[in-house]
Amino acid sequence: MDNRQIDLSKYRMEEAKDSLKVAKHCLDAEFYKDSINRSYYASFYAIKAVLALGTIDFKRHKDVVAYFNKEFVAKGIFERELGRRLGTLKQLREKSDYDDFYLASKAQAEEQYHTAEFILDCIGKYLETDEVYESSKEAALLTENIE
Repeated sequence: MDNRQIDLSKYRMEEAKDSLKVAKHCLDAEFYKDSINRSYYASFYAIKAVLALGTIDFKRHKDVVAYFNKEFVAKGIFERELGRRLGTLKQLREKSDYDDFYLASKAQAEEQYHTAEFILDCIGKYLETDEVYESSKEAALLTENIE
């Protein structure tokens, strides 16, 4: 892992946090479908922040979510609750974006906003652990000293 991967991961987490702020604004303004959309994207960007630290990336959302669930949730790095809630959020985002007559409720938007908060909190804690960013910094320093 190199500094570019760490920088990309941090950038994606900032995108996630920005999307969560927009989700809150939409929720407060009673744009519930838009709030669900931004809550999903906040979570999606956070997941992509984790994947940025590896060597694999995907273009399709379903591939990102499936890989994250297989490699991080199923292996116990993240709680199964996170995977379950992410799945629900993804389904609701797809309904609210693509179903012509879908009406999102305030309760649904609030629940999905809280799901996104939960996901960003879990991923943020994971990324800040010594095993993730800190060990990456040490490895980068060792590489710089060799060159």
